[in-house]
Amino acid sequence: MKQSTSYIVKVALLSTIAFILMAYLEFPLPIFPAFLKFEIGDLPALIGGFALGPGAGTLIVFLKNVFHFFLKPGNTGGVGNLSNFLVGAAFVLPAATIYAKNRTKGGAIYGLIAGIISKVVVGAITNYYIIIPLYQHIIPLEQIIGMAAKANTKIVDVKTYVLYAVMPFNFMQGATISVITLLIYKKISPILRNE
Repeated sequence: MKQSTSYIVKVALLSTIAFILMAYLEFPLPIFPAFLKFEIGDLPALIGGFALGPGAGTLIVFLKNVFHFFLKPGNTGGVGNLSNFLVGAAFVLPAATIYAKNRTKGGAIYGLIAGIISKVVVGAITNYYIIIPLYQHIIPLEQIIGMAAKANTKIVDVKTYVLYAVMPFNFMQGATISVITLLIYKKISPILRNE
């Protein structure tokens, strides 16, 4: 019972930190469309996934987005949260799964590389087939592409938006979170793994 209570408390705490990072420490980057906000909300999920297992990491990504949807709803009608969850889970799940099987620095690095690749690929596929079609019910496609083209004139349609905005954005975000994780995980993990 003590172990399950400890697990719930840690997941809840990491989910809250993830929500705060996502909701209040986000900012646009000039090289990407303004609506793609750079944030490191998946950092606590990745750390939680490494310390508590892939299921915990994925649950933290999910709860972060539930908190965000209810406490800081934007103008995306939940589509932004769906996208963030799909891409975040695609990042955290493979990284934490590989690390769980090989709990070494090498295992962490391989896991993070796999997570970044998964994040980029899943981000591209889900944006093209799910997220942009859903966004079109809120904002006309021409307006979405127009806003994206202000940051990069090579963006002229959904394919070029995915190629020149979504994929490099997800790569940069995943790489940043991965580097931070490698720098701080060993210092934080004893607290999280201690029952």
